[in-house]
Amino acid sequence: MPSGARIASLLVLTLMPGLSMAMTPATGSVGVLSQAQGLPAEFNEHFFDVPLAVRIDLDGQPLGEALIALDRRDRVQLVEFVDSDGEPSLQPLRQRWAAQLADPVPLGTCVNDCRNELLALHYSLHDSRLSILTRSVERSTDSQRYHALPEHGSQGLILRNQLNISAGQQEQTGRYALQGQGSLGDWTALGQVQADRSQDSRQGTRRRVDQLYAERLIENHFYRLGYFMPDSQGLARQPRTLGDSPDTALGVMFGSSDSLAVSSASPSATPIYVTPTRAGVVEIYRGGVLINSQPVQPGLQAIDTKVLPGGIYDVEVRVLEDGRVTSSSEAFIYKPSNWSNPDERWRYNLYLGQRSTLLSNWDEDRDNSLSAGALFNYLAHSRVVLGGSLQRVRGFDQYGVSADWDALQSLKLYANLFHTGQHGQGYDLQALWNYDAGNLVLSRSQSWQQYPRLRGQLERAPAQQVIQTSAAWMHRIDQRWSANARIARSDGLYGGNALDLGVTYHGKLLGSDANWRTSVFDRPGSITTGGHRNRGVDFTLSMNLGQDGRRLSATLGSRTAQDGSRDHNVSLTYQQALQHHTLRNVSGTLTADRYGAGFATNAQFQNNAVYGDAYLQKSSLDDGLSGGLNLESTLATDGDKIAASGLFQAYEAGVIVDVESDIQGLSLRADSPQSFGATLYPGRNVMPAGAYRPGQVQLDFQGADAHAAVIQPSSFSYHLNRGGVTYQKIRVMRTVTVLGRLLNHRGDPIKGAMVINHASRSLTEADGFFAVEMSESTPTLEVRRSGARLCFLKLDEKHAQRENEVLLVGDQQCSADSLAANGGASEGEAG
Repeated sequence: MPSGARIASLLVLTLMPGLSMAMTPATGSVGVLSQAQGLPAEFNEHFFDVPLAVRIDLDGQPLGEALIALDRRDRVQLVEFVDSDGEPSLQPLRQRWAAQLADPVPLGTCVNDCRNELLALHYSLHDSRLSILTRSVERSTDSQRYHALPEHGSQGLILRNQLNISAGQQEQTGRYALQGQGSLGDWTALGQVQADRSQDSRQGTRRRVDQLYAERLIENHFYRLGYFMPDSQGLARQPRTLGDSPDTALGVMFGSSDSLAVSSASPSATPIYVTPTRAGVVEIYRGGVLINSQPVQPGLQAIDTKVLPGGIYDVEVRVLEDGRVTSSSEAFIYKPSNWSNPDERWRYNLYLGQRSTLLSNWDEDRDNSLSAGALFNYLAHSRVVLGGSLQRVRGFDQYGVSADWDALQSLKLYANLFHTGQHGQGYDLQALWNYDAGNLVLSRSQSWQQYPRLRGQLERAPAQQVIQTSAAWMHRIDQRWSANARIARSDGLYGGNALDLGVTYHGKLLGSDANWRTSVFDRPGSITTGGHRNRGVDFTLSMNLGQDGRRLSATLGSRTAQDGSRDHNVSLTYQQALQHHTLRNVSGTLTADRYGAGFATNAQFQNNAVYGDAYLQKSSLDDGLSGGLNLESTLATDGDKIAASGLFQAYEAGVIVDVESDIQGLSLRADSPQSFGATLYPGRNVMPAGAYRPGQVQLDFQGADAHAAVIQPSSFSYHLNRGGVTYQKIRVMRTVTVLGRLLNHRGDPIKGAMVINHASRSLTEADGFFAVEMSESTPTLEVRRSGARLCFLKLDEKHAQRENEVLLVGDQQCSADSLAANGGASEGEAG
């Protein structure tokens, strides 16, 4: 903290008793000059036009601690927040008010430049507090259940390109897909198009537009209009159906949505009651760990569950009276993360349209029948979610119902029943049991499928019954040993019973982490085994080779050959991870079996423009070669700037970031609680951003690298609709701390002047001394006072004393002649 700020703070503490007698809450409108009248004359020089440490409140809520400057014209200027690493959710507000108060602003009622709904500013010498009052203070925040969309909407376009190529001796296939989503105002538009080609395709190159529609959110509903696939939105569970899935329709869709719901504290759907005899305390334990405690009064009362973590879990509730546990009981907390408001029990999607195609040459796209449906979920009980589906697809009616039941904290059950006209019916059952050392999953599905009558047939073919049953078990024996087993039975051409057993050991080999795995299997036959059952055993060793991303694995095993005999096989794989390179991972595999030798290679790559992998392999059976290529790239534009990204992530929205720096090999880490993190490099970058909710991005140097540099700005905020794109410029500069004293043309110290550089800004003390971070590449300082430019200082390091990262420049004379020399330009101005 600067010396002036310390002096002012000490002064306030010293004079507090006297001032508190003269100042009452009614003096809230008293100006700074009136408040300072009680100060000794010798302290006035250390109160005005010097940095003061204060607390800032926004509408009665703490915003942070900061340095400000007051002048004798009842104006305030915010120098900087000094606790910028505090609560991340406050960073957008701090940035907003730091920008608005960067130049002197009159205290009192706002008359001019009342941005951000500013009503008034007040400084209190009594408790060293700057209060900001806005029109939002009159609005109750209790009723705010949904995030507001960006005030002026957003704009932008994000294009995702995908290219997939696979080639072998028998067939060559390829596919190109383009997905675009854009934002215009409060509407989001989405389109998908694809083209593919295969050797056996009778149509040559097939093309099709899959979707082209516009969508808008209004509180807890969404509206969709255009050419779309009616996929479910915001449902916890969609029942399975038999037959064709809903295809592209030209029409409208409407449903419920939680995309704008505010993640506020919500109570458990299962309330908890206690009946203490005396005043005491309730302690709530989860897994033996205290997660909350609350005071309680005698009598029947409910515990406040809004403060408990979200999720579905069991707790122990202990009542303590006079320091002794008088009762203990088990309770259940139901605050599912996918059901933000248990009071709203219904979720639904409705759609109506005509099955249609756009720019398609697919043979199967000739049906123009009615397409309609209703999908819904219902919270029937705190542990039970019901689902339903009624749809009309390709002229057939489809029905489905489902139920999710959290029978116990460790036991979950799911059931599904479905029917499709002229296709058949069936059901699914699944049970999942989790325990401390593993889990057990049981599932069974059965369907009776009917096939359309062929031309010339008088009767429909009999229904074919298909049954699939399985049990999968995973168990951790101890920290090093684990086991797994799976038993399954299925019907069909290659149906039958299947058994897989495996044991894994985690240990050390030659000082490196290693895994040993042994597995045995007995599976139904397939085309690769000539219909014979596939029985065998595998022994696998996988280990790291040092700490530089190298890994080696080897497998020795036996399986069934195509003629039913034994096929012994061995394989060896080497993998190398690469850093700071377009190639990210390369691997090679050598194999040998009864038919001969084979190999496979794979390379994964990623840079600022593209992500993908390429592979090549040779079969030991017929020496055939095959290979493939997968590429993906994302383009984003805000209407002015355009950028490409090879980041393999889904983009709801995006931020184009230009990074300027004089540091070689720089990499920055961009973190945002509302979306994925990203690594930024000098030049143009694109990072994904969350949609609808206001977001904040914090910037820091990647890893443990430390630089004598400043990131400007160190954080920024955004608020975008889905498909929206915004732009941000970041400067990373090597810096040096400049210490000096500012004098006027008569040699007198200049106090309360703002010293500004690209890297930072500072305020001169009463004796003219200043300390400011300065960019080494731009050794120029601008001096302002009361919003007016006084001079420019061009510092020459040759005539200064340098001590590590500190530059001592001594007395610097501020002359108005320097303004003319610089043409009045604001070279060093910092925002």
